[in-house]
Amino acid sequence: MTLERILDDLGSTLLNPLTTVTDPHQAVTGVVAFDPHDDQIIPAGAIVLGIGLADAAGIQRCLGSMAAAGAHVLIVRGPGDLLETLSQAAHGHGICVFTLVSGASWTQLSNLINSLLVDPRGVDDTETIDGLPGGDLFAVANAIGSLLGAPITIEDRNSRVLAFSTGQDAADGPRIETILDRQVPDEYTRRLQSAGFFTKLYSSVDPVSIRLDVDGVEIKNRVAIAVRAGGEILGSVWAALPNEIDEEGAQIFRDMAKIAALHMLRLRAGDGLDRRLRADLLATALEGGDGAEYAIRKLGVESSPIAVFAIGVDPEVTSQLDEAIETQRIADAINVYLAAVRPQASAARLGGTIFGILPVRDVVAGEDQTQRFVSDLVARAGTRVRVCGGIGPIVTDSRDLLSAREGARRALRVCLDRRDRNDSVAMLSQVYVDSLLLDLSDQVSMRRDQLSGPVHRLHDYDLRNHTDFVLTLDTWLTCMGDVSKAADLLHIHANTLRYRLRRLAEITDLDLDDPDARFAAQLLLRIDPELTSEYAETNAG
Repeated sequence: MTLERILDDLGSTLLNPLTTVTDPHQAVTGVVAFDPHDDQIIPAGAIVLGIGLADAAGIQRCLGSMAAAGAHVLIVRGPGDLLETLSQAAHGHGICVFTLVSGASWTQLSNLINSLLVDPRGVDDTETIDGLPGGDLFAVANAIGSLLGAPITIEDRNSRVLAFSTGQDAADGPRIETILDRQVPDEYTRRLQSAGFFTKLYSSVDPVSIRLDVDGVEIKNRVAIAVRAGGEILGSVWAALPNEIDEEGAQIFRDMAKIAALHMLRLRAGDGLDRRLRADLLATALEGGDGAEYAIRKLGVESSPIAVFAIGVDPEVTSQLDEAIETQRIADAINVYLAAVRPQASAARLGGTIFGILPVRDVVAGEDQTQRFVSDLVARAGTRVRVCGGIGPIVTDSRDLLSAREGARRALRVCLDRRDRNDSVAMLSQVYVDSLLLDLSDQVSMRRDQLSGPVHRLHDYDLRNHTDFVLTLDTWLTCMGDVSKAADLLHIHANTLRYRLRRLAEITDLDLDDPDARFAAQLLLRIDPELTSEYAETNAG
């Protein structure tokens, strides 16, 4: 287990860096609490919890002991005025320091680190948390239900049901519908959002009550509490109660929410590690080279022709955060689907894109097979946002997987750039020229070339005189010189178009009878970002 893996699971939730992590790949062998009043042995590679550090002398002693033992990670929650001193001293010893976030407990942190070290999936079914099987949210829900005498659900931030207690038949119709779909119905989620309930819920440390008024449907009073780990909201626990909750019940809710947080963290840690393991293997396979064959075998893929596909979310219709959330949601859904339908296929989110491999029967028939398969995945995933897919060339040698991955990425980019929902999946062989044009456009942008020539002189003329000769030229070229068709698209008379063509040829000294000149003009109109963005907007309007 490396420090990087532990920080990936716990860092954003429980830990804040005080110093720079110099070696994220260093091995972690255990976790130990430092006692300044005891001569203890610190194992090499251990994470040290500086629970009792409160003065400069204790800090120096701790850092000296760690450096001598070969331990390089310290976690503290000391007085703020000591943190700068600690940071400087730690740098001198080559030790990285983290602070434990407010609201998180040392016991919680120690248990989580140990569980990751002992069980790489993050969940040990033989362990218990407060008497409940480690990671068993259903046991937590039943425990809360028994204490409150009410049916319980535990939900994530997206109102998906992670677990529920027995006795749900005693609840109302909407709750039963929620259990059956494992998701709160959209109608009720919208009502809760419009009423500002989630804002109130996630900003409070106490249980929050609400009663929805839906015509013709009897709905019991709901009481919910946010489940937190440090400053992060993991989800919420809901109870369907006939009356308002009393103080005793509220305290039970508060206590059980803390237990639910640890269970949810353990489950998330296990899921995250398993997901990253497959992602690492898939990334290794798609790099080609010597390790590709081994990674493919570990993924359970038989030696056969392999298609590589890429799936992505349109960034233009989502925020950066929503794009990341949706991409991960789609990756998780695809893996569930693959496990049930195509267990030999594999997919994982690598960066901001979902890449996957699919064994096919042969190279010739494999293209159609892969296109149908990816089209089905995109149709299933693209119900809430625009999703596209790209397919690289089918390969028979694992060493060629890197080029297949790059081909899938390029085909995906073309689909996303086209912004056409009816053309959401493409193979690189079908869109190769479009991909080359995007590559040329990238080169122009990256080098910041100052392009000149007839088309740019025409563009400057348009800006000075408020004309639209560039649009006229672009439309005429797109219509392959068909004056009638181009005039119809521009909503002008054919003679007016002929006049404009003669006029723009005079302005720029552009020979429209020269095929090379026409090709150069059309190419520039496709690859110059300044021209493509401006006239794409004009055409769209």
